[in-house]
Amino acid sequence: MVGHKLQVRAESLRMLGGLRACSPELVWCQLATILSLPDLVAAGDYLIHWRQPRTTRAFLSEVVRENPGRRGKVALRLALELLNDRSESRKESQLRVVLVQARLDGLVANLEVRTSGGWDYRGDLAFPKQKVIVEYQSDYHRDPAQFRADMTRISRLEADGWFVIQVNADDLRNPLELVQRIRQVLASRQDLV
Repeated sequence: MVGHKLQVRAESLRMLGGLRACSPELVWCQLATILSLPDLVAAGDYLIHWRQPRTTRAFLSEVVRENPGRRGKVALRLALELLNDRSESRKESQLRVVLVQARLDGLVANLEVRTSGGWDYRGDLAFPKQKVIVEYQSDYHRDPAQFRADMTRISRLEADGWFVIQVNADDLRNPLELVQRIRQVLASRQDLV
C-alpha cells in the first residue's frame, strides 16, 4: 500500500459506505503516475464501459483539463485519445493500444458480426474491410466447454470469409512481432477492400 497526500476539491469527493473517497475521475488521474499507458487505458475503458459506466470520457477529460500541472498529464492526454467504451477486458484494452499505436487503420472494438447461418458474434478487435478479427484468448477460454464453443464460433466466422487471429498473453510480450504478423494478414487480404 502506498499513501498519497493531496489537496482535493469537495466536488471531487464521494461518500462510499460512510467514508469519503475520491471520484473515479480523480482516481484515474492519480493512476497516471504509476500505471503504464496500456493499463491506464484499460482502467479508463472500465470506467466508461457502455454497460455500466462509472463516469464518461467527457468527465475524465474535464478533470484532466482542470489540472494542467498534474503529474502524469502527458499519459492522461494520450490515454484519453485511446479510450473505448466497448472494451471487455484489461488484456483486450492493452491489445487495442498496441494495434492503435502501430497505426493499423480501420480497427473496430467488439464488432457485431452476423454469420450467414444467423449466428450473432462479437469480434474483440476487427478490421471489417479485410474481414479480419483479432481475438484475445485468456485462460477463461481453456475451459473445455468454452474451448469447444470458441472452435465452433471461429469455424462459422471463417466459413463466411473472416480470418480470425488468436492472441494470448505470450503474444503481448512481443508486440513488434505480433503487429508484424497482423500486418501480414491484413496485407494479404487487401483484395477484399
